[in-house]
Amino acid sequence: MLTLHHLNDSRSQRILWLLEELGTPYEMKRYHRDATTRLAPPELVAVHPLGKSPVITDGDIRIAESGAIVDYIIRRYGKGAMMPAAGSAEYEAYNEWLHYSEGSAMLPLMLNLYVSRLKEAGAPLHPRIDSEMANHLGDLVIDDGQGPVSDFQLGGRNDLIARFQPFASSLDNIREIKVDEKVDSGTDTLPFSVAGLQGSA
Repeated sequence: MLTLHHLNDSRSQRILWLLEELGTPYEMKRYHRDATTRLAPPELVAVHPLGKSPVITDGDIRIAESGAIVDYIIRRYGKGAMMPAAGSAEYEAYNEWLHYSEGSAMLPLMLNLYVSRLKEAGAPLHPRIDSEMANHLGDLVIDDGQGPVSDFQLGGRNDLIARFQPFASSLDNIREIKVDEKVDSGTDTLPFSVAGLQGSA
């Protein structure tokens, strides 16, 4: 059975979310950050040399990196859900967005997170970071000329990108969602679903 090595307040939350959306059976091993340093515990190094989360193990397979994990789970357990047919034009757009979220879009988000912790010392860096945040999250302009994501023709698609699209114009929803409620409370299901949020967006 697939095992998710879950660290609180980490990108592992999105893997937990995906597994629940697909209804994929899984086990979860929980790890907790140091309350003072906010670092991951050393036990994670035994799972993967980077000592970070998310990591999944599935038989002899071990995968780190959020994008690679998402891709593996959808291909292995998605049963055709959340991913266009490989080789289609829709698949190439899907693949671009999947990598964008962990590539170009992630850098300004992480810089904003860490520089904000510097308080006044980080003030000189904020104009540049704010500019990049606006560039990536303001209109989410696609480089290939398709226009802002709000104008992106999702049509009847029901893949991963289409289902996560509403959050592009509703970032406040992301701040309010606490996926770790499942982990902390020990409940069997998440307190929401992607499909439900899409319907209310």
